[in-house]
Order: sequence, then C-alpha cells, then structure tokens
Amino acid sequence: MNKHLNDQHVYKVVIFQSFNSNLSAQKQDAQFYLKNTKFDFYKREKAILKTAYIKNVQFIFAQYKALGEKAMGQVEEMRLFWIFNNDSNSIAMLVQHLHGNMISRFTNFYEEDGEKPWRNRDKEFEIVYSNRADLMTAWENGWECFYKVLQHLHDLDLERTVYIRGEAHSVMEAINRQLAHYSYHIGQIVYLAKMLKSNDWQTLSIPKKK
Repeated sequence: MNKHLNDQHVYKVVIFQSFNSNLSAQKQDAQFYLKNTKFDFYKREKAILKTAYIKNVQFIFAQYKALGEKAMGQVEEMRLFWIFNNDSNSIAMLVQHLHGNMISRFTNFYEEDGEKPWRNRDKEFEIVYSNRADLMTAWENGWECFYKVLQHLHDLDLERTVYIRGEAHSVMEAINRQLAHYSYHIGQIVYLAKMLKSNDWQTLSIPKKK
C-alpha cells in the first residue's frame, strides 16, 4: 500500500516537473520572440529614419545650391569680385572656398582624410578667377564632386567612419558638418548679392508684408 502511494507521489512530482519545464521553455521562447520582434521593429524604424534623412539632406543641399546660383545670377560679372575691405571676401572668393572644401572633403571620401595635403586653403581667399564662366565652372566642379558621394549614400553608409583633419566622424556627422558650413557661406553670398544690387534686388524668399 505504501509503495503504491509512493509511486503515485513520484509520478505526480515527475508530471509537475515536466509541466514546469515545458512552461519555462515556452516562457523562454516567448521572451526570445518578443525580444527579436522588438529588435526587428527598431531596426526597421532606424532604416526608415536613415532613408528619410538621406532624402532630406539631398533636398536641402539642392535648395542651397539653387539659392546661391539665383543670387549670383543677379550680380553683374565684375561685381562678383568686389571686396568691401582687405579683411572681407568677395562672392568669387566664397565660391573658390566652397569649391576647395568640396574637392578636398569628398575626393576619396571613405578612404582618405577630408583635409587633403594638396589643398591650398589660403589661396581660396585670393583672386584666382577673373570672369563668371571660370568661376561657375569651379562652382559646378565642386558640387559635382560632392554629389558623387551625397547622391549615392545608403542607410548603412551613415554609420561608417570618415576623418576630417584627423578627427573621426560618422558619415552622418560629416554630412551635417558640411550642411552647416555650406549654408553659412551661401548665406554670405546671398547677403553680398543683395547689397550689391540694392534696390534692384529680386527677393529669393517671401517679400516683406506678403
């Protein structure tokens, strides 16, 4: 009799342990599934945000390029080279500087430091060109070099590491750095053009009192 009761007790213990073991395994499976589902969700969201970022910066850079061109298009050729004083820059010098920066930063963008040893930054602020055609050729060459990188960016590229003056940047950081830099100088170009045209200036934004 006692042996029969003991056998029943052992059987129940085995069944209970087996049940607990299965429950634990199911719980682990559920936790693994939820963890991976959550990871996949964030991974997808991150990829969507990266794609949106790339499209947005491409659009913004194109806007600033067009803004600079519309401003310079209003200025007479010789006035592109006008300098307020010896400590100031002409529109031409700003274009030369943007060109030099773009060629240096985006030639072999992923393989070499963005500040190339062959760049002569000081010369960018001297008189290099003497006519609109040569100046605009330099402008287009700079943007072409930049766009070869910008227009071919992919999601995974944004987290790659590049160097500027020996300082490590993610590609996203490097692009943001150039966005701030280029918009700053194009703003200067617009301001100079507006001063030079005075009352003949055709606004590039919403007119006052409109």
